[in-house]
Amino acid sequence: MTEDKLVKVLFAFHSDALEEWTIETMWCETVDQEKGHYKIENIPFYAPFAYNDLVFAEYDEDEGMLTYRETVAFSGHSTIQVVLMDKDASSTNEIITMLEALGAEIEKFSNDYFVIDISPSLNYKTINDELKNLTEKEIIDYAESCLDDKHQFQIT
Repeated sequence: MTEDKLVKVLFAFHSDALEEWTIETMWCETVDQEKGHYKIENIPFYAPFAYNDLVFAEYDEDEGMLTYRETVAFSGHSTIQVVLMDKDASSTNEIITMLEALGAEIEKFSNDYFVIDISPSLNYKTINDELKNLTEKEIIDYAESCLDDKHQFQIT
């Protein structure tokens, strides 16, 4: 992928956490400009999408940029949002290191917030068990903002 194929796309969505409409911009790879197809190249921090999802976006005059309209194809990836609740119990970096050892990809937003990408090839159950354990100990809280059907099946 070349740098000139990356573009910013605006995603407007309703946030359950904030209880309001909000926006997030993400880098996307241009797959087919004529069709308006773009592939998400970030792990979304807040938006309910996943890495590598294929989306349709078009230029929006009001927003002044490419804007998400619909998902064309789901990638099979899942996105998990994690908040560090107990600042004394553990450091974010320790938790990230443990999750990365299980195969997760992490994008850190701050010292107490990060997102996890679960690839289609990973079994989510092992990671989910660790997240549940940390939640029960009140060290973290987490939300499955975009959970693929395959990963959902692995934990039910």
